[in-house]
Amino acid sequence: MSKNSKRNQSITQLVLFTGILVFLNVLGSFFFTRVDLTEENRYTLTKPTVELLKNLDGPVFVRVLLEGEFPAGFKRLQRSTREMLDDFRGQARPKRDSTEGALKYWAHVFSSESFIQYEYSDPNEGSIEEINQRREEFRKEGLVPTLFRLKDVEGTEEKFIFPYAVFSYKGRQVVVNLLENQPGYSQDEVLVNSIDMLEYKFASAIQKLQLEQKQVIAFAAGQGEAGDQSTRDLVSDLRPFYDFGRFFLDSSFVIPPQIDLLIIAKPTEKFSEQDKFKIDQYVMNGGKVLFLLDRLQAELDSLRTSVSFVTHEYPLDLDDLLFHYGVRIEPNLVLDLQCSQIPQVVGNQGGNPQIEFFDWFYHPIVIPQTDHPILKGLKNVNLFFPNSIDTVRTKTPIKKTVLLASSNYSREQFNPVRLNFEILRYDPDPTKFTKKQIPLAVLLEGEFSSLYENRVTTEMEEGLREIGTAFKGQSPPNRMAVVADGDVILNPVSNQGVMPLGYNVFERKMYGNKEFIINTIEYLLHEDGLIEARGKKTEMRPIDTVQASAHQLRWQLLNIALPLLVVLLFGLGFFFWRQRKYAS
Repeated sequence: MSKNSKRNQSITQLVLFTGILVFLNVLGSFFFTRVDLTEENRYTLTKPTVELLKNLDGPVFVRVLLEGEFPAGFKRLQRSTREMLDDFRGQARPKRDSTEGALKYWAHVFSSESFIQYEYSDPNEGSIEEINQRREEFRKEGLVPTLFRLKDVEGTEEKFIFPYAVFSYKGRQVVVNLLENQPGYSQDEVLVNSIDMLEYKFASAIQKLQLEQKQVIAFAAGQGEAGDQSTRDLVSDLRPFYDFGRFFLDSSFVIPPQIDLLIIAKPTEKFSEQDKFKIDQYVMNGGKVLFLLDRLQAELDSLRTSVSFVTHEYPLDLDDLLFHYGVRIEPNLVLDLQCSQIPQVVGNQGGNPQIEFFDWFYHPIVIPQTDHPILKGLKNVNLFFPNSIDTVRTKTPIKKTVLLASSNYSREQFNPVRLNFEILRYDPDPTKFTKKQIPLAVLLEGEFSSLYENRVTTEMEEGLREIGTAFKGQSPPNRMAVVADGDVILNPVSNQGVMPLGYNVFERKMYGNKEFIINTIEYLLHEDGLIEARGKKTEMRPIDTVQASAHQLRWQLLNIALPLLVVLLFGLGFFFWRQRKYAS
C-alpha cells in the first residue's frame, strides 16, 4: 500500500471517528442517561416518578437559590440538586393522551427545549442594599434563611443560605425546602437525609402543581380532639402542599366532599349516632379517614401529681363503626421491653437532685418490619400508652396491613390498669413479656360496606334529603388507617413554643413519628405511588479524617498521578504499535 493510500485511509478513519463522536454528542443532548452502579440505586428514579414526568401538561421552571460559595459538605447538596434536576429533565415528556399531545411529544423530542427548565441564583450576590431588599422579598414569600455551620478538616464555616427551590407551572408555584434540618442529627446526617429526599420533594411539588387547587385536609372537632398547638409542626410542614382546617361534625348534615382527608386525632368525648353516620357516608362516597385513637385515658402527666393513677375508657362509642370496617381497638395498654426512657429523681446531692433515666415500657419504640411504601426507610416510631388492634372479618373483602407492631418482647394489661412508678424499682421479668408483634396501627384498603345498611333512621333520611343526596351502602375502592395511639401525631409544646413532631423531650432525640404520619397521609391521598421515592436511603460511609491526613500523599498519587500514568503508557504503547505496523 502506498504512502498516499495509507495517509488517505488514516484521514478517512479520523473523519469517521470524529463524525461518530459528534453524532453521539448531539444524540446525548437529547437523551440524558447514566449507569447507576450504587448499592442503594441512588441515581435511579423510581417508576412512579418516571410516569409522572412522562405525562406533563407543560414546562416546569425551577429557580434554585443555591448558587455561590459553600462549605464542602453543602456543595454536595448543591451538586446533588443539579444532578436530580438533570435526571428529571432526561425523563420529562409531554403526555400523549390525544393527537395534539402526540404532536407536542414528537416536537419536544426533536427540539432542544426541555419540559424541566432550571436556573441557579445567588441570594448573597450584589450590594448590601440589593441583598437586604432581596431578603425582604424572600421573607414575604416565606423563604427564611438558615445559618449553617459545617465542620470539616479545615475548621468550622458559617454562612446564611436559602436552601430552597421554587417550582413554577402555569402561574402556580410551590416552594421546596431542600434542607431536612432535624434536631438530634449531626450535620452530615442532615445533608445525607436532605439529598435522599430530593426526588420525593421534587416529584411531589410537580404533582401538586398539576392540581388546579390544593387538596383539603380537615381535623375533626367537637369531640375533645387535640388542639391546634399540638398539631402545628405537622401542619407547618404540609401547608405548602395542602389546605388545612377544622371541621365540626355537628355543623353540617354531611362531611363535605371538598374535604379529601379527615383526621380524627385523639378524641376524648362520645361520637353521636349522627356523627358516626356522617363519617360512614363520607367513607362510602370515597372520603379518606385517618383514625388516631386512645381507647384508655393514660397520661404520664397524671403521675406527676399523684402516686398512682387508674386508667378508664374514653366514651368514644366508635367500636361498632371500626369493627364493621375490619378492626377492633382493645381496652388495654401494650408494654414493650423495646421502649424509650423517662427521667426520675433518685436522690439529692449538695442540694441538687440526682436524675437517672429508666426504661418506660408504656412508651414502645416500634421498628418498622415491612417494605410497605409507608414504612420503607422509616426511622423508629415512638408511641405513648398504645392499645392493641385486632383485625376482624368484614362483609366485603378488605385488605388489612399491619403498619406498626410491638417487638417480640411485649405484653398487654387490660383495663383497669393501676399506673405508678413502682414498676421502675425492679428489673423487668422477661417471662411476662412473651407476646410478639402486637398490631398497633393497621391500614385498610378495599370497598367498605356501610354500618347503616338497613338501619337508616327517619332523621338520617330527612338530613340526606335536605341536601339532595341519597344513602350509599358501599364505597368505591378506598383507604383508611387506624392507629391505636392518639399521641403519635402530637408535637411537644413547652414554654419556648412548639417543638418538632417526633422529638422526645426526655431523651432529646428525634423519632420517625412525623415521617410516619406524613407518609400515611400521602399514601391515603395519592394512589400514584410517589411515596416510594421517600423511602430512598443512602448509607453513610464516613471518611477517617485522621487516616486521610496521615496518608494524604499516597491518596493524591493514587487519584491523580496513577490515572495520568495509565493514559501516558497507553499513548506510548499506541504510538509504538502504529509506528511498528506502518513501518512494516
